[in-house]
Amino acid sequence: MNNPFNISFGIIPPQFISRLSQTSQILDTFRSDTPSSMTYILTGVRGCGKTVLMTSISESLKREKDWITLELNPERDLLTHLAASLYAIPEFRKIFVEVGLDFSALGLGVSLENSVPVSDAEVAVDRMLSYIKKTNKRLLITIDEAANTANMRVFAASYQIFIRKNYPLYLLMTGLYENIYTLQNEKSLTFLYRAPKIILDPLNYTAIRAHYKKIFNISDDKAEKMAALTKGYSYAFQVLGFLMWEKPECSLEDILPEYDQYLEEYVYNKIWSELSDIDRKVLYAIASTGTEEVTSIRNSLNMSTEKFSVYRDRLKRKGLIDTSSYGRISLILPRFESFIKMRLA
Repeated sequence: MNNPFNISFGIIPPQFISRLSQTSQILDTFRSDTPSSMTYILTGVRGCGKTVLMTSISESLKREKDWITLELNPERDLLTHLAASLYAIPEFRKIFVEVGLDFSALGLGVSLENSVPVSDAEVAVDRMLSYIKKTNKRLLITIDEAANTANMRVFAASYQIFIRKNYPLYLLMTGLYENIYTLQNEKSLTFLYRAPKIILDPLNYTAIRAHYKKIFNISDDKAEKMAALTKGYSYAFQVLGFLMWEKPECSLEDILPEYDQYLEEYVYNKIWSELSDIDRKVLYAIASTGTEEVTSIRNSLNMSTEKFSVYRDRLKRKGLIDTSSYGRISLILPRFESFIKMRLA
């Protein structure tokens, strides 16, 4: 039997833990006759499972006869990509040709007699959607790792126009907090402020423990220890399971150096590189003071309450710290404390 865990990013692994609440929330909204939102944004720290959740939702809707799903590459001209993707669907292409829509100027199809070629991608998508609407189909667009780029800004502005025209168009995006924040701050894209944002929390511990126990046929105690090592972090769940499957003769203690190496090289180094110097100092204080009390951590930094609150909120939104307990702060990612100490010791 092949290893049921996968350490590659962006695909649904054979063993993954569903986020039932968030999945149901999005699917129920999109399937509604009068959806409260046509857009959802998934955000959270790297490796928390944003892409997997987006993909699983897309796959669920793809299996339904009244849904069409398309994934767009954020590095491309998104409107042209969308037009080409819609034209490539045989059912829709037949309709476009029958009604005389000529998209040859955009490199789509052939020139049609007695038709004026459409040369603008936004106009082309608009006309396509007007006919798709008549088929009673719904169209879900997914975009992974959205950021504040020229392509994304143009697409988002056009998408806003399409929504106002009541086209059956839905959007599900993933992105790091800082990228989503700067994108929604664009003056012309304030509608993104109103789009529901789901910050992915750690996975359910009970589910992690149950998966490990079943797959490895181990005791409750060992499954509990493995679950605790992951701290509910999606990528850590995959890495630890992957290593234990590859090296069944090894103990958890034997696996830890390689476990740490995977987390560091594949995730933590990148997270660290995207932090400011003060972000790093605050994290080091949290990791090294030996307490979770906010007052003690703040005093170790000689930082005012107002200034500390700014960085505490930044790190919370980035998915790096837990502030759910009043007056206390803790690190969310597994073994991140050791990583931080090595970087700033």
